[in-house]
Amino acid sequence: MSTSGITSSLLAQIASSPSAANQFVTNLNQLAQDIQSGNLSAAQQDSVTLSEDALNGATSSTATTSASGITATQLSNIASSTTAANSFAGELSQLGADLNSGNLGLAEDDMASLESTAQNTASSASSSTSASSKAEIAQLIHAVIEGMEAGNDSAVGTAMTELASVSSSSAGASALTTNSQNYSSSSSSGSISQLLQSLNSSDSPDSSSLLNLLA
Repeated sequence: MSTSGITSSLLAQIASSPSAANQFVTNLNQLAQDIQSGNLSAAQQDSVTLSEDALNGATSSTATTSASGITATQLSNIASSTTAANSFAGELSQLGADLNSGNLGLAEDDMASLESTAQNTASSASSSTSASSKAEIAQLIHAVIEGMEAGNDSAVGTAMTELASVSSSSAGASALTTNSQNYSSSSSSGSISQLLQSLNSSDSPDSSSLLNLLA
């Protein structure tokens, strides 16, 4: 028996359970470690254990330090992408076949492919999250502008509070929070230019970036 028993659908099931994902990456890390140390017999046994635990739904409360470079979070990213999951499952299958044939050199290449798939998928997931955050920020800025043009201080305050929650700058978030409280209490009603001047008057080095964000 080898890692060929692990399919993309099984990966999705494993990734959906934190404890199962922990066990999977723990086993994979042990396999990577034995491949790196050149211990073929141990790596072959690790491959069997990896498959058996995956198929039997074995779980663990924690994951070991990553020798393979693959984490439970990365496994989740892989499982969420059909292309990545299919590639990962195929690479696992090839790894099992090469270990069964006793070819440690090819097994090392297979592990490198698995790591590459995990890293590339993580990068794609990060880019997607970043794009989503930018879109959300743009919508909130639009809501602030619309609220100020309509004289709806409550809407402005609400949108600014949400902007503060997604801000990557702690100083910017603080300035937004302060202004949102003022607008929510109707004590700082004003124009868009007054709001920008208020934000830009902060002594924080991040105030200019916040001004650019709202502009």
